[in-house]
Amino acid sequence: MDAIAEARSAYDVRRWARAYELFAAADGLSADDLDRYAVAAMLVGRMDDYHAIRERAYEQLLAQGDLLGAGGAALWTGMQRMVEGDVVAGGGWLARAARLIEEDGTDSVPAAVLGMSQAFQVTELDQAIAIVGEAVAAGRRLGSRDLVGLALHQQGLLLLQAGRSSEGLSRLDEAMVELSSGELSPMVTGIVYCGAITGCWTVYELGRAEQWTAAMTRWCDSQPELGNFTGECKVRRAELKQLRGDWTDAREDLARVNQVDLWAVGVAAYVRGNLDRLQGHFTDAEECFTEASRLGTDPQPGLALLRLQQGSVQAAAAMIRRCLSEEQDDAKRIEVLFAATEILLAAGDAKTAAAAVEGLSIFAKKCRTAVVGALCDQAQAMIQLAGDHPEAALTPARAALRRWVELRAPYQEARTRLLIADACRALGDGESADRETVTARATLEKLGAKTDLQRQDGQLTQREIEVLRLVATGATNRAIAAQLVLSERTVDRHVSNIFIKLGVSSRSAATAYGFEHKLV
Repeated sequence: MDAIAEARSAYDVRRWARAYELFAAADGLSADDLDRYAVAAMLVGRMDDYHAIRERAYEQLLAQGDLLGAGGAALWTGMQRMVEGDVVAGGGWLARAARLIEEDGTDSVPAAVLGMSQAFQVTELDQAIAIVGEAVAAGRRLGSRDLVGLALHQQGLLLLQAGRSSEGLSRLDEAMVELSSGELSPMVTGIVYCGAITGCWTVYELGRAEQWTAAMTRWCDSQPELGNFTGECKVRRAELKQLRGDWTDAREDLARVNQVDLWAVGVAAYVRGNLDRLQGHFTDAEECFTEASRLGTDPQPGLALLRLQQGSVQAAAAMIRRCLSEEQDDAKRIEVLFAATEILLAAGDAKTAAAAVEGLSIFAKKCRTAVVGALCDQAQAMIQLAGDHPEAALTPARAALRRWVELRAPYQEARTRLLIADACRALGDGESADRETVTARATLEKLGAKTDLQRQDGQLTQREIEVLRLVATGATNRAIAAQLVLSERTVDRHVSNIFIKLGVSSRSAATAYGFEHKLV
């Protein structure tokens, strides 16, 4: 078997590294072999070589007078450069592709893909959605399952971006049906898998994300030499395991992320930083967030939450206010808004915290998924407790709890149970409060969530912190009631709860505790 035949054989059995090596050593590659060579380069993560091979194919096809083939080679390198953020070079190659494909003038797959690429250059989402819809129709007309799969998944992502979640997820379902046929090319299969799973995460549709991540894992595992796409698969799988409370397994997945994929390495560092933060490994968390930032991944809001847990409330508040002033994609914005609620309540900025909850409410209506709904309900309960309305906090807190239980999300379930415990205790129902607290602590201990356990040992509500700060000034309960516009009986109850939570029996001891733990 000659070198080229051996390279083709390795390609057919998905031995990508071997195929790449054999094609690299061979002379006289045809246009089809250069296409295989480029795909193998991408799948082992050699993106500079991928572009060089596509450009080599372009020159060869152009010299042979194959305008459509040359246009297709230019199109693929141009689109990939655009994805990588190299707009100038990408735009130049797309312009070359457009000139050659238009000169060819036939109804072809490259022409349809070129048409689809125009969706990224329009500002109106409805127009972009329509353009990609035309590509779906063209793919079906031309019998190209690759084009149909690509276009359906891109249309789904655009529909999600437009807030049309039900339609967007339906298109992604269609794209996955195309993918499950096994007839999509390896490169397109990886692109569709990653895009569909990312789309699910943008609206926190974790049922599909979990199912498709499992399918992608099987696809990746069947190709041991695969370098590209595996990093995103491991990161998404780790995020799901973090939600499910499988924190040890999540860390193992993160440790196996391929260093070739810098995006995945950066996100893995961020996820690992959050796990370290929750488990009380603050120095490790700091290092992870620094690494994530170095690799281009925003370390927020994890870093702001770390500062909060370290007692640097004002630093945390400054960070999260800055985040709120920026634009983020929907998934990151939801994460920021939920973190802002907790941080700003701790900083005494109830007004901005309430605005963050209102933002979550808008996303809950837009996404219509259980996770976003649960986050919104949980945040609303936090706002009501901080405003000294425990009776109003119970309804959203119990709604959040039901959702977290159904989602099998033990950490958020435990956090919500503690909110319910605070509300029950404030209403004089100590037995119910104790029951919820015991259940929550058992879960947190099983997870190893040391940060929450330590905070819960002396955890005060925002209103209790306000009362403690006034107690520390020497104010009487009557004076505190007047300043906070509360009844004296309510202040009596708050002071009693403070003593119980802090394990003290006097105002001076409570004041000392407050200074020691930077609460006053």
